[in-house]
Amino acid sequence: MKEIILVTGGTGYIGSHTVVELQNAGYDVVIVDNLSNSSADVVDNIEKVTGIRPAFEQLDCLNFAGMDALFQKYQGIKAIIHFAASKAVGESVQKPLLYYRNNLVSLINLLELMPKYGVGGIVFSSSCTVYGQPDELPVTENAPIKKAESPYGNTKQINEEIIRDTITSGAPINAILLRYFNPIGAHPTALLGELPNGVPQNLIPYLTQTAIGIREKLGVFGDDYNTPDGSCIRDYINVVDLAKAHVVAISRILEQKQEEKVEVFNIGTGRGLSVLELIHAFEAATGVKLNYQIVGRRAGDIEKVWANPERANNVLGWKAETSIEDTLRSAWNWQLKLRERGIQ
Repeated sequence: MKEIILVTGGTGYIGSHTVVELQNAGYDVVIVDNLSNSSADVVDNIEKVTGIRPAFEQLDCLNFAGMDALFQKYQGIKAIIHFAASKAVGESVQKPLLYYRNNLVSLINLLELMPKYGVGGIVFSSSCTVYGQPDELPVTENAPIKKAESPYGNTKQINEEIIRDTITSGAPINAILLRYFNPIGAHPTALLGELPNGVPQNLIPYLTQTAIGIREKLGVFGDDYNTPDGSCIRDYINVVDLAKAHVVAISRILEQKQEEKVEVFNIGTGRGLSVLELIHAFEAATGVKLNYQIVGRRAGDIEKVWANPERANNVLGWKAETSIEDTLRSAWNWQLKLRERGIQ
């Protein structure tokens, strides 16, 4: 019998790609998602990619009774990958309480229910935002956790602490915290990709929407940072590569290979690219010229960060493999496919 994995936020951008990789690896998947930043037809597209339809429940993880009923309905869930969260840095500065409620209580509900239903493992979707502006680059897992630059970043820090404190208290749970850098791109089939509701808060969907004419121009937030071209530097990782890291983490938990009950891994490429470099790489990879302009800095942004992924490479046996050019082409192909489907 296949092992069952619960994926919260599984119709979202990273979640949907991870469901595909879990199914490809032989797991049964149950998705829970409130569809606040995604749509139910993602489940159809997952089925088109893999030939397998995952179980799907439209439910908010804040609904404790609803989540309790879900665990009763799907007996035998072995582990959880927890993506469900609000995730826009800028929005979190404007709506901090929304972020604290949504991102903290959803995790607390899961951790309370896991022992009741014998769910022994959780992979938590964390972020490089926990490092703030690191003292040294590339950043390793041993870098100090800095005061968060945004409520979003703070929720990731607090959630990591909640998981550690819960496990330290004796809860029968093992956890892997994946601190990922900047996921971009789309599935090579162009059936799955990043499609935020409303105006995109992330760079690449705004970039591709500008390239196709939905947005008038792309704003680059600042050109006066202490970087070679003045724009912020990030570690951009292909979303499928990132999804595969979750599958490796799940198997590590289920096969009881962990050295500690809570393990942390940076998931990145080890290469930093500036926003302007990324724009030029997109133009080179696709042949599409982009209308962009420099605008003022954005609250909550850090100057530069990229990963030292050696621990994930060596301990998990995972490595980012997709080139930035192929990744950007996949994002563009996804945007073209959306236009074919009449989605603007």
